[in-house]
Amino acid sequence: MTCAGSTPRSTNLTHVFHILTTTYTQPIDVVDQTRPAHIAWLEEEVAAGRIVLAGRLESATGAVLVTGDLTEDEVEDLIARDPYTLAGLISCERTSFNGAFRAPGL
Repeated sequence: MTCAGSTPRSTNLTHVFHILTTTYTQPIDVVDQTRPAHIAWLEEEVAAGRIVLAGRLESATGAVLVTGDLTEDEVEDLIARDPYTLAGLISCERTSFNGAFRAPGL
């Protein structure tokens, strides 16, 4: 799955982070059937440092994921492996930014 809304990574940026905003394309009860696999995937990605923050929107219409410093290809691979993507349950928009100012450890 390709996330919409971002341009290719600039070669002038040294730390590029991505905000992935997902929208559920199926009713929440259908999405929740895949939630355990999605949570297991999230735990693996957080442990690997590829996702640094994630959570369901308060409206329960989707979620926001913030990646570590990844290339565009790495982000596309990340989203492609999400069980929600594999089940056809989400659409995704990516916003990329230069993480020049960040907390220690990021």
